[in-house]
Amino acid sequence: MRAVRMTAPGVLEQVEVPTPTPGPGEVLVRVGAVGACHSDLHILDAPPGAFPTPITLGHEIAGTVDTLGDGVTGWSAGERVAVYGIIGCGTCRGCLRGLENQCRTVPLGGIGLSRDGGLAEHVVVPASRLLPVGDLTVTQAAPLTDAGLTPYHAIELARPALRPGTSAVVIGIGGLGHMAVQILAATTAVRIIAVDSNVAALDLATRVGAHHVVPAGPDTVDRIRELVGPAPDGADVVIDCVGVDATLATARGVVATGGRLLLVGLGGGTMPVRPVADEPPTVPLETSVVVPFWGTRAELQEVIALGRAGLLTADVQTFPLDRAPEAYDLLRAGEIHGRAVIVP
Repeated sequence: MRAVRMTAPGVLEQVEVPTPTPGPGEVLVRVGAVGACHSDLHILDAPPGAFPTPITLGHEIAGTVDTLGDGVTGWSAGERVAVYGIIGCGTCRGCLRGLENQCRTVPLGGIGLSRDGGLAEHVVVPASRLLPVGDLTVTQAAPLTDAGLTPYHAIELARPALRPGTSAVVIGIGGLGHMAVQILAATTAVRIIAVDSNVAALDLATRVGAHHVVPAGPDTVDRIRELVGPAPDGADVVIDCVGVDATLATARGVVATGGRLLLVGLGGGTMPVRPVADEPPTVPLETSVVVPFWGTRAELQEVIALGRAGLLTADVQTFPLDRAPEAYDLLRAGEIHGRAVIVP
């Protein structure tokens, strides 16, 4: 079968590999669609030894059941499924509570991270990683498994602060950010403020539910402050889907005292935090700073339900499998709006 693999650090190429065979408790999935994620770029850019090579990338996967391994029940060939990418140890405190994204035994890993992923015609996954998607198309279902799940999980962590009439700021209206806007619009009654440097991204934010859009620039904090009021008031929740120094500075510059900062983007920026009553403060007093990671299987089921209800729709740009390297180049250049989806 065809597969797009990282054959060496930083090297992504299409190769021919044998079609895998599912073992006990596993399912062979015919891949229908795979989302291209910025996390894949971090894998490609990681130093030698950080991730196994060769490895088939792709952790946002949807497709159809092909073959069942021994002992697998409850699934039928041809059934449309989404793949939950995290594989925890199953026995630590986090996993036993259903929080496999907080596994205390297995470091960052899973399908497309520490074992072969979905940038191929088929992928083998544990049957426990599958969720039914019903009538959702695979190109819509695939982005829900990360681009939808990660902001949903972040929003769930901040749910107590998302009271009717409060304000939430979403910074970066890309693959995750345009999903975050929709999730806020569908599940809360907050005022949604979207921030991006790209006019097309801001237009997308408006189309999917943002009440206000603010261009990123030198006066971003001032323009947001005109909407949320001066300190110590401000935005009750800020979701930074970029994570570079500039966006982190914006995030802490507009969050309210007692607010929530959710650092979703993996841009490598730094946020200073000093436990003193500075003026202005590095971070306002009583403010929580959280770095969410992916989400739980239960949350993915809820994300899929939003998608099936028509309340969460990925803005996708599709590429055939042989153009996957091009899709990642465009993603790196910031030329993908919404989510790039590879269709084998």
